[in-house]
Amino acid sequence: MDKSLTGDPVGALEEAFHAMVARSRDEPAPGLAERLDRLARLRSVVADNEERFRQAISADFGHRSAVETTIAETMLLFSEIRHATKHLKSWMAPQRVATALQFLPARNRLMPQPLGVVGIIAPWNYPLQLTLAPAIGALAAGNRVLIKPSELTPHFAALLKETIATRFDATELLVTGIEDEIAQGFARLPFDHLVFTGSTRVGRLIAEAAGRNLTPVTLELGGKSPAIIDASADLDEAAERIAYGKLLNAGQTCIAPDYVLVPEPSLQAFAEKVRAQMRRMFGTDPSNKDYTSIISDRHYARLESLVADAAQRGATILQPAKADDPNWKAHRKFPPTLVVGATAAMAVMQEEIFGPVLPLLGTHDRTDAIAFINHRDRPLALYWFGKDGAARDEVLARTVSGGVTINDCLFHFTQINQPMGGVGASGTGAYHGEWGFRTFSKLKPVFYRSKFNRLADLYPPYGGKVARLEKLMRFMS
Repeated sequence: MDKSLTGDPVGALEEAFHAMVARSRDEPAPGLAERLDRLARLRSVVADNEERFRQAISADFGHRSAVETTIAETMLLFSEIRHATKHLKSWMAPQRVATALQFLPARNRLMPQPLGVVGIIAPWNYPLQLTLAPAIGALAAGNRVLIKPSELTPHFAALLKETIATRFDATELLVTGIEDEIAQGFARLPFDHLVFTGSTRVGRLIAEAAGRNLTPVTLELGGKSPAIIDASADLDEAAERIAYGKLLNAGQTCIAPDYVLVPEPSLQAFAEKVRAQMRRMFGTDPSNKDYTSIISDRHYARLESLVADAAQRGATILQPAKADDPNWKAHRKFPPTLVVGATAAMAVMQEEIFGPVLPLLGTHDRTDAIAFINHRDRPLALYWFGKDGAARDEVLARTVSGGVTINDCLFHFTQINQPMGGVGASGTGAYHGEWGFRTFSKLKPVFYRSKFNRLADLYPPYGGKVARLEKLMRFMS
């Protein structure tokens, strides 16, 4: 299959896809042992090549913190595989469902079945974890999987393609190339399910292309995830945790806090506390190996433009150095930046930042903060900091978001027993753990009729027996 993939990319893509479809129809329900074997082989791909993946991802970024790759990518994957392996037998078992009294004696069951062929269009920001996490759920559910990596991570994509090919048949799990033709044609294939992680703008295009085939989609998008500092919050604690959540992967995280709503009297003090925490964690030296580079020159220039626009519109910019400082730009590292006194009119508040730039906005009270969030697209994540339980519960009740972490950032994503997904413009559908298994399965309802059941009384010719049965069913309904 790899030979053909080096020829006509689109033709090879279609050939690989149809080969998977054919096998999925011939062998629609792999058993527990086969699924566990696939998960074990996927784990070995990551475990046996962990250092190679770290180096490839770092090469694509210019520099990626090795520790961040370990904790945010490989360790999360090991956890996902271990969890799926432990629980897969129970997930696969038919589920008992109650049978209405009027249909007794009989029984109902929900039978999980593989959908068939799942497509994954992967992002660049966490290329290993966000590529293979949905694949784990799809393989556990018994599907075959076709993966299209991001064109912004060519070193990683080549390594993933190579290592997957050594452990999997091309009709089980296959990684495509990253050519433009493949990117354009991938979402148009009639997958049984399609997963896309990326921007809301591209997500709309993916959903439109998939819709032509009525392909169900899981979209993990992004948007502007807010953090709320309640009047009852410990400012030092909140500053430390927000600084970490924002600067992990240099802010190139779909659930990173995108802006912070702070009580107006505390705005300046909080800004200084966040600034101090950012310096403590990452210093002011761009050669710091713990601090990750921006993925491309284009994205670096986009961040510069956002900060320049905010400064021009009156915001106070706090940075350890200017973004055009040659020492920072040579490493393609963007200085951790606070935009104090940001307003809704600024570009930095009108698009997802996806970088180490954090706007801070003053609010009058929590009602003001809630209204600000609710006048915008529903975010992928929301973060609340404080000690007032009533205030916390009011925010939870009056806002809608993909997920929430209370008094910290990011960690709802790591909860294996909780789903991960967006809502509205931040995405649709969910995966992780059993939620992924269910997303990539058809829960087929099956009704088992007993030979003692009286449903035959409903058959013609109609007469008194139907009237009696109707009376009985009305009584039981």
